[in-house]
Amino acid sequence: MKSFDIPVFYRSPLIARLKALRKNLDPKKKDFRPSRLDFGTVEIRIARHFGFCYGVENAVEISFRAVSENPDKRVFLLSQMIHNPEVNRDLTDRGVRFLMDTQGNQLVPWESLKADDVVIIPAFGTTLEIEAELKKVGIEPTHYNTTCPFVERVWKKSAQLGEGAYTIIIHGKPKHEETRATFSHSEVHGPSIVVRDMDEAIVLGEFILGKRSRADFDAHFAGRTSNGFDVENDFVRVGVINQTTMLASDTQAIADYFKSVMELKYGADEEKNHFADTRDTLCYATNENQQATFGLLETEADLALVVGGYNSSNTSHLVELCERKFPTYFIKDETEILNGNCIRHFDLHTHALRETENWIPQKDRPLRIIITSGASCPDSVLERVLRRMLREFPNQKSEDEVLLGVEEELKN
Repeated sequence: MKSFDIPVFYRSPLIARLKALRKNLDPKKKDFRPSRLDFGTVEIRIARHFGFCYGVENAVEISFRAVSENPDKRVFLLSQMIHNPEVNRDLTDRGVRFLMDTQGNQLVPWESLKADDVVIIPAFGTTLEIEAELKKVGIEPTHYNTTCPFVERVWKKSAQLGEGAYTIIIHGKPKHEETRATFSHSEVHGPSIVVRDMDEAIVLGEFILGKRSRADFDAHFAGRTSNGFDVENDFVRVGVINQTTMLASDTQAIADYFKSVMELKYGADEEKNHFADTRDTLCYATNENQQATFGLLETEADLALVVGGYNSSNTSHLVELCERKFPTYFIKDETEILNGNCIRHFDLHTHALRETENWIPQKDRPLRIIITSGASCPDSVLERVLRRMLREFPNQKSEDEVLLGVEEELKN
């Protein structure tokens, strides 16, 4: 796989050694066991897969190159390049400005742009409408386009579905940049609709089966269907694609549900003519990180730290998985660990920061702490979190001893 030129300040000496060790022992990525870093006074358990994925590394490389190649020009990002506050801050510190916020609200008017301005398309991609706005100004949107290749693969699948006269069901968060971009690219090929989760999929299934009236359709899906969507005629053939950072298991469950709906409506013998198998739109990196988190759930631990941007979809899903078993704290970086007695963390359920005291349990044995991060989180941030935790546990083994222990355990 291609390697990228990532700024050195995003790299981590310890994490790099750990990843190299795991790659050497498991080149085919079949072993989802976490790495157990035994420091003696505390055990840190790190997920098999975490941190920057292919698409994020591609976006980071292109964005920093755009800045370095255009020292005398204004450089803009359509919105956050990825959902990580440190990376976005590093770019804005270098003079990059955002044209829109993450909700699509305009921060810089289109009419203020000039043809020689540089505009970077973020990793989530963008809509065809926004591309047209840039071209009106004379800016070529593909010059510094960091759209993740796996997002583009989803767009290609939507085109194939449209060519096959399928209605395209998009599993994603309706307001997320990637879902908005995917919807824009999808609707030019065929009728398109966005569903957030299984609950909404079940509601849509009831419309497909005629169990709900057409008059109720807009109340449930207003603003999430393509122009001219016809609830009575656009559900003869369906296929499911996804926002690539959604839980892979959720997307597959939704696809399986719509397959069963079409079987119920048209009969098992006709199902293949009415439902498209699209499981290949699931992002490999999102899937690997989630599988690695399931590997964490098979271990025992006293608490879990999940590191990443609070608006990061893929990171929030890792938090949801860890919460199934462990006391879990979602933090953006090491500064959220205020001290050994208090941690500031993001609560997914209230969408607010909160502080928790006495969060490090007292045990008569070494504490077991899980640490992992989302696909947009630099390894350097994860290492800083790890080292901040180690400050609470003195008299540790050396890094060489710890990594040797990891190697010996995984070989057995």
